[in-house]
Amino acid sequence: MERLQKYIARCGIASRRKAEQLILEGRVKVNGKVVTEMGIKVSENDIVTVDDVQIEALEKKYFVMNKPRYLITSTTDDKGRDTVISILPKSYQEYRLFPVGRLDYDTKGVLLLTNDGEFMNLLVGPQSQIEKEYLVRVKGIVTKQALKKLASGVKIDNYVTRKCKTYLESIDRKNDSSLVGIILQEGKYHQIKKMFSALGYEVKRLTRIRFGNITIDTLKEGEVRELKIHEVKTLRVLAMKGQTEKK
Repeated sequence: MERLQKYIARCGIASRRKAEQLILEGRVKVNGKVVTEMGIKVSENDIVTVDDVQIEALEKKYFVMNKPRYLITSTTDDKGRDTVISILPKSYQEYRLFPVGRLDYDTKGVLLLTNDGEFMNLLVGPQSQIEKEYLVRVKGIVTKQALKKLASGVKIDNYVTRKCKTYLESIDRKNDSSLVGIILQEGKYHQIKKMFSALGYEVKRLTRIRFGNITIDTLKEGEVRELKIHEVKTLRVLAMKGQTEKK
């Protein structure tokens, strides 16, 4: 027996938090009866439906995509734009995958996809401290002082960002730009753009090159590969380590 919201997440319908919302909205039935309270437990013998469609546990799948720019990090888009899910090969569509976290519309790079809601929550929940590494092309020449300020924390949106790691990859004086590496353990909305903006630098291009132990490798833009078992285990270990250290 397991909690209903956990079962829904395991079926790849939504994250556990989203599953709780579905239950509260009266969109979930167990054996034909609407359930709107938390705490209900179900077994494999129970018939669970979401919006009157029966669900069942799926084989858990884990992928990495080299996300192209100008693509929505979502399962669907109400404006009809392409999403990271809509461009997947048809053979992957049946897995009911969803993105782990998000990348901005104009950001490319490493994006994890899964149908395991518990796995996603472990990696992107508030307790997670998994490193995400980015290469940032900014307008202007970034100074050592600016790098130190970024690393120590920058005030944006009425809060100070966590300490992070920064490095200067290269400088293009001819075109007045810099390529900066930044390694974060958080990922708030437009965080990197806002951090550089707070110091007077405009971000021109942004690429995520690493999520925990996962890199792009030789994946071309838009390509996807399934994660190896040891890669998934390492991600779990990194996430659990971060939670333990925070305590």
